[in-house]
Amino acid sequence: MDLILWRHAEAEEAAPGQSDLERALTAKGQKQARRMGQWLDSQLPDSCRVLSSPALRTLQTAEALGRKFKIHNDLAPGADAADVLKAANWPGAKESVLVVGHQPTLGQAAALLMTGDDQDWDIRKASAWWFAQREPGDPDSLYLKAVMAPDLVVK
Repeated sequence: MDLILWRHAEAEEAAPGQSDLERALTAKGQKQARRMGQWLDSQLPDSCRVLSSPALRTLQTAEALGRKFKIHNDLAPGADAADVLKAANWPGAKESVLVVGHQPTLGQAAALLMTGDDQDWDIRKASAWWFAQREPGDPDSLYLKAVMAPDLVVK
């Protein structure tokens, strides 16, 4: 199983009285999402499941991929690392899973995968961390396959 954690692109600050879930991507964030979306689409298998937080900024980021995705309420801001892994059916899923979500949750999930400990790691906006297993279903065969940022994607 491959598990790809993709943090949403740059988003606007919340306006007074605006819900955090309603924050949209900035123009820069839209460009970041398009770049990463194109790169991910060229790398992901066709069978990859895509899950997104219900927040507007994650939906806009996921849309840049150009694939169907499922909104998963357990990935909303404030979720914990275990919620991400459960939503992705880690490590038992048969297919690759791409999760579009938030900090600090995605960084905590990455740390938990790599170290087994609760730690706060930073995943930059619009960046993706790609985890893979050498042996399906064996979490001990996990390795970090790639880390990609939008500014590294060739135009």
